[in-house]
Amino acid sequence: MSLRTLCLTTICASPLLAAGYGPAVFMAAARAADQPGVVADDAGRTGVTPAPVHKKNGAATPGPTPDAGAETARHEDMVVTAARRNRMYVSSGGDLGALGNKKGLDVPFNIRSYNSSLILNQQSQTLGDVLLNDPTVRTTMGYGNYAQLFQIRGFTLYGDDVAIDGLYGVTPRQLVSPQLYDSVQVLNGASAFLNGAAPGGSAIGGNVNLIPKRATATDITRITGDYTSSGQGGGAFDISRRFGKDHAFGFRFNAAGMDGETPIKGERRDDVALGAALDWHNDDTRIDMNMNYQKQQVYGGRSAIIVSSLADGMPAPKATAPSENWGQRWAYTDLSYLFGTLNIEHDFGSHITAYGKFGAQGGNEMGNYATTTLTNSRTGAGGVGAMADAYNVMNEATQAGIHAHVTTGPIKHEINAGGSAIWEESDAAYSMSLTSQAGNIYHPTQFTPQETYSGGILNNPGRVAWNKLYSLFLSDTMTFWHDRIALTGGFRYQDILSDSFAYGTGTLSTHYDAAAFSPVIGLVIHPVKHAALYFNRIQGLSAGQTVGATYVNAGQVFAPYQSTQYEVGAKYDVGRFAAGVAFFQTAMPQGMTEAYGNTGQEIYTQDGRQRNRGMELTFNGEILRGLRFNGGLTLIDAKQMHTAGGAYDGKTVIGVPNYTINGNLEYDVPFVKGLTLVGRVISTGKQQFNSMNTTHLPAWSRFDLGARYTFLAAKKPLTARFEVDNIGNQRYWASVYQSDLVMGDPETFKFSISADL
Repeated sequence: MSLRTLCLTTICASPLLAAGYGPAVFMAAARAADQPGVVADDAGRTGVTPAPVHKKNGAATPGPTPDAGAETARHEDMVVTAARRNRMYVSSGGDLGALGNKKGLDVPFNIRSYNSSLILNQQSQTLGDVLLNDPTVRTTMGYGNYAQLFQIRGFTLYGDDVAIDGLYGVTPRQLVSPQLYDSVQVLNGASAFLNGAAPGGSAIGGNVNLIPKRATATDITRITGDYTSSGQGGGAFDISRRFGKDHAFGFRFNAAGMDGETPIKGERRDDVALGAALDWHNDDTRIDMNMNYQKQQVYGGRSAIIVSSLADGMPAPKATAPSENWGQRWAYTDLSYLFGTLNIEHDFGSHITAYGKFGAQGGNEMGNYATTTLTNSRTGAGGVGAMADAYNVMNEATQAGIHAHVTTGPIKHEINAGGSAIWEESDAAYSMSLTSQAGNIYHPTQFTPQETYSGGILNNPGRVAWNKLYSLFLSDTMTFWHDRIALTGGFRYQDILSDSFAYGTGTLSTHYDAAAFSPVIGLVIHPVKHAALYFNRIQGLSAGQTVGATYVNAGQVFAPYQSTQYEVGAKYDVGRFAAGVAFFQTAMPQGMTEAYGNTGQEIYTQDGRQRNRGMELTFNGEILRGLRFNGGLTLIDAKQMHTAGGAYDGKTVIGVPNYTINGNLEYDVPFVKGLTLVGRVISTGKQQFNSMNTTHLPAWSRFDLGARYTFLAAKKPLTARFEVDNIGNQRYWASVYQSDLVMGDPETFKFSISADL
């Protein structure tokens, strides 16, 4: 290698090494330096530099002027490079809590990460929009409000239990603005050992972890403007810089906002998201911090419909027009959150890494909600209730531990030990109507709410809940037989403390304090280099119950619910393409009431059980040159196994589809540089509408189409995107979560344009 080449290599590669990139990227920079006019970007890809400058008699003079053909080729290369950075990218792997960041091929769990370019290109406005890409996840809505909930492997994941940087309690709990995050990671399966018990008591079938945007190895200055039908306009700004010797300091700032009418009649949404991240590193220590602000407002929104009052023999109602809105014009929600995390890692030599994380969130929620309870599914008649609510949260979370690598004879050990803690305080007050107004989902009418019954003071809510969860964990991953076999064993000790207080008076209503051990065992076998077979047995954990006064065993405190998961699967990953298949079974205990002998009284037990079995098949990557795919298939058999009096034994659980299919395609048109066609299909199988399974929601499918085009303006790359969701305006009920019936989204047009300056 010449001296000039060596210098170029050093210049190109030093910031990559400083940012934590490995030898592969260093060699990519070296190879690029051997090619005149080519450098490596932050992902190891190559792009064209300006024409070289030659020196003559000590003065710099420009090199040969390129002809028109060379200039055109250079512009085409710049367009292609910019287009590559916009590609849909889904990786196998992510943050596995106690085990740290891992490649998907090396762990006995099913985890995927959706990157920020996918979020940008699909013009995602909520976390649910991002998860439309995942064949194992379905999004639904909460009771009476506009909060997004997620269903993974047939179990619910509350918004309260979505994590940031592996920490629970820090994420905005109802709606999440995805523009602040570099990746959205989905872990399928129980995770009590990996992440501890979720404070909301969900995350039994899987969880979601958000990784904030941080400074990249190359500078970013990106401005985006966007429009969504029928009248939402907005924009975003993204800037990233690195400073100092070896680019040790990093800064990233993101701002995004949108305001206007949605395709649902009479519904308006306003969103603002701000995020700032700072980081610093040297050879041994890495520190990063991010602070975020998010405000989401919904006016005249369309909420879910409560169907629990319908008799088992009643059919599911016919779907309304997709843009129909049975909500009230006065209904609204106003959600404001300030939250952030701090992460510190330090290497003690090459074998031990210690780390600490801290996160906090302060949230203020106000709303006035109109909730429709359906009483006749044939006519659409029902009652509409009204309730104003104020809810404030102040949460803190922390985690600390070590990763140690030790070798004993032919066996390599990775030992992980540490602990975590979460503190949550909730203040709330409400005011509601004691009677409901007559309403109809097919012929909605407006009324003025009369909210006369209250608990607490809306403008000064009092404490209603205080929770503390702390845990200790220890694991050992033993690798042997030339790294072909990895066996993981470990446990987490979890204590859950939960107090609830009466509205208005603040007097203690219930007290819960119980603990449990959550073991894990996992096995990974690599029969060949790019493939793996795996098995795991792991548990989910949520707080048990304190029995109420109406039961014969009033005051009894049950141990935490422990669900048990068994999973086997196989993975294949060659970098540009990955595939996986998993077979799983999860059994979860449930509370139930039974007759207490012949006394006429009832006893409350935890003897109920739900058992979910299924298969997941996932693919992502480049199928052919220029053709990329992400998606897969999930089959689920969710059964009620032990119910009160055996009334529903063997029946399918309400709202769990028997299959879900997602497919995303991207195709780079070869004869038009920078043009990419995109398409997506989302298909969901039938969902049982009631516990007796006498009726169900029909299966539905939705198709989305779009395109993006990258071009140059003043030698700067611009990317225009256009997408139509739910082509043909298909009408369908998207889900019936528990007793809440949720309408599918109407046909939606999206357009945006980004400039990289």
